[in-house]
Amino acid sequence: MKIGFIGLGNLGMPIAKNLLAAHKEIFVYNRSFYKTKTLIDDGAIACQTVKELAQQCDIVFSIVSDDNAMKEITLGEDGIAMNLKDGGIHASISTILPATANELAKKHQLFHTEYVAIPVMGRPDAARSRQLNFLISGADKAVETIKPLLPDLGAATIWEFGQEAGAANVAKLCNNFLIASTLESIAEGVTLAKKSGISTAQWMKMVTGTFLNSPLHNIYGNIILNEAFTPAGFSLRLGLKDTNLVLEQAATANLPMELAQLIEKRMNRSVANGLAEHDWCSITLDVQSGNPL
Repeated sequence: MKIGFIGLGNLGMPIAKNLLAAHKEIFVYNRSFYKTKTLIDDGAIACQTVKELAQQCDIVFSIVSDDNAMKEITLGEDGIAMNLKDGGIHASISTILPATANELAKKHQLFHTEYVAIPVMGRPDAARSRQLNFLISGADKAVETIKPLLPDLGAATIWEFGQEAGAANVAKLCNNFLIASTLESIAEGVTLAKKSGISTAQWMKMVTGTFLNSPLHNIYGNIILNEAFTPAGFSLRLGLKDTNLVLEQAATANLPMELAQLIEKRMNRSVANGLAEHDWCSITLDVQSGNPL
């Protein structure tokens, strides 16, 4: 079974390294070709195009930045769907709209290939320590083929969401909304503590040592306390993209989400102020400014 991997960004690179360590030889493609060098040195085979990679593979994992990028690598004469081996599987790690995932799954079926959604929860350090959570949905047979490979990518846990390709993406968007909401609440709490004259470090220690003792509050609380917003584990630019996807899905579900709208405004203003490539919890700096949204 030949395996390919597309997308060597902040999260894609450590996941690809995990996969290569488990399988010794994989095919890799990245739009910026220089990023493949590290993997080539460890035995990966770099491809010049998506088409070249897909034609050689039974399974292709991909992680790209947005819906348009997903369609670009999947559709058309040079895309994964048309060029993947007959019966092959495209497993997408990307955070995209559920409707996009369903569309791509239908396109794959036209070419006798399968599409499985496997969006992931975890930052690059979680990938390196193999503590990722993968969400998965798609046709039963394809899902059963992909599941045993996910620990090779760095999965600690796998969560199943049924046969509709877009279902796992619904879950991922709901997850990212909760994270963004938590960042907003931590930022406001820390800023209120600071402006009210108490020790923010002591307050956060109490919070994370008692009723909010969770990885989310510990990791992001520490980043926010130290204002360690670069290098970004997950950029504000991508956080804004995901928040916009949440609002698009909310519109599809006919659900007003006022908190998501507030966070989107905060993120937009922070991006406009030059923080696009900072970690997405850098919205703290906008909270600290005291300017109303």
